Amino acid sequence: MTTAELEEARRQIVATVREFVQKDVVPQAAEHDENDTFPTELVEQMKVMGLFGITIPEEYGGLGLDYTTYAMVFEELCKGWMSISAPIGTHSILTAAIVNKGTEAQKREWLPKLATGEKRGGLALTEPSGGSDVASMQTTAVKDGEEYVVNGNKLFITNGRSGDVFLLLAKTDTNMEPQHRGISAFIAEKGPGFTAGRDLNKLGYRGVDTSELIFDDYRVSADLLVGGEEGQGFYHVMEALETGRINIAARAVGVATGAFELSIKYAQERETFGKKIAERQTIQNMLADMATKIHAARLMTYDAAAKKDSGARIDLEAGMAKLYASEICAEVTMDAMRIHGGYGYIKDLPLERFYRDAPLMIIGEGTSEIQRLVIARNLLKQYAI
Repeated sequence: MTTAELEEARRQIVATVREFVQKDVVPQAAEHDENDTFPTELVEQMKVMGLFGITIPEEYGGLGLDYTTYAMVFEELCKGWMSISAPIGTHSILTAAIVNKGTEAQKREWLPKLATGEKRGGLALTEPSGGSDVASMQTTAVKDGEEYVVNGNKLFITNGRSGDVFLLLAKTDTNMEPQHRGISAFIAEKGPGFTAGRDLNKLGYRGVDTSELIFDDYRVSADLLVGGEEGQGFYHVMEALETGRINIAARAVGVATGAFELSIKYAQERETFGKKIAERQTIQNMLADMATKIHAARLMTYDAAAKKDSGARIDLEAGMAKLYASEICAEVTMDAMRIHGGYGYIKDLPLERFYRDAPLMIIGEGTSEIQRLVIARNLLKQYAI
């Protein structure tokens, strides 16, 4: 695409997503959140809109758009209801791994189905015994002829029940040191030996399934080893998680923006002691700080996305954007609650949902503590003496 064509495509898709959120998502969000029900009808609309293939190249059936557009789409979705971004969230991590590291045969087999949402994907990484400590995973994949036999459990898996195919990380060499070099990545589709276990009852991020995955002598073809090479899984997933950190940062910006917009509207309507609360300096200071934090987080997110599009590794930029955006999201939703008082605490307004959803961004795709380690490690490389 030329720059003008990209700008027009971006404008159109962001406008379409914004209309979809206001017309279809917002009216249903409270009910799905309260009952923890999966929004099947909305997901079908997202398929038609092409959202499952935002960054998949056009030659494989996707929209072929850039990561700045990708971030904007996640922001718009999350301004209405953060959970509606889930079906395309870890799905995009799977597609990124295939686009960047898959063999040509793997790309042609899987990307067209994933682009249309015919197959919906996710990331089978986290385990019950370890979250951020990826190298200590217990799931194994033992070579048996032209197949691998997989045994183990995964936990906290978004789309675990509704998803069809996952980027599965497992150890193909349990004796390798350091341990992460023994990890391989597979394109794993549900079938005999691969099932969803229990669903998790969560504080927020409701209406989307977060489940356990169980692998019991699950057989996966050697043709589905990502890139056709063992021992590269850790590196594949770390690169793909850059995509995840952009989408988490964008989600945080969206949720924070939704909370801010409710607050600035309410402040101009709510009257106490004969004055609109928006006229009071304390409230004005809060609104100013909220808007400034959101603007900074948005710019950091778009900067990381632009660097991703340049083809560079963005461990530092994505880590910074994810860290800052997720932390300010928690702060902004709390301030929004203070501005609303008791009205913010009840379910008549979406604010209490924004407040419950905010902590996920601090935890998901690498906690803030892990992000700080990633940032510091990269800074020390950059400023090595």
